[in-house]
Amino acid sequence: MNEPVSLTEPRLRFFADLRVEVGAPQEVGRTAHGLRRLIPITGGQATGDGWQAKVLPGGADFQLIVSETLAELDARYTLETDGGDLVYVQNRAVRSGPPELMARLVRGEPVDPAQIYFRCSPQFETASPALRWIGERMFTGTGARFPDAVAMRFWELM
Repeated sequence: MNEPVSLTEPRLRFFADLRVEVGAPQEVGRTAHGLRRLIPITGGQATGDGWQAKVLPGGADFQLIVSETLAELDARYTLETDGGDLVYVQNRAVRSGPPELMARLVRGEPVDPAQIYFRCSPQFETASPALRWIGERMFTGTGARFPDAVAMRFWELM
């Protein structure tokens, strides 16, 4: 086991662009862990290489505003592909930035996405035999929060 091991550096391959539409936040309030919020997901769309999907209403983004500079996000929702397949998405994310900009995001005000660190780790589950492979891969992404939607780009880790 002392022999050098050649490990491949991960590469990224484009998977999809998403626009997830959101409703008004439900604020639970400040708990022992931080400010707890639930953001309803009302719709949207996903576009990949040769495929499209709708974001179905009914999901939510469970947010924890940990500090004035950090939010932990856990979004769960369903995609319906143009072929009729359903895909469950769980997307965990970290969003951080200067306190004044993070406060504007919490208030639902527009903020230049270049000023906010927003990285995510989506996971997928599906009963579709054709899409089974997405449950057997890791993905990463980046995002931007707008007053009425979240824009994201996902890549497959190769």
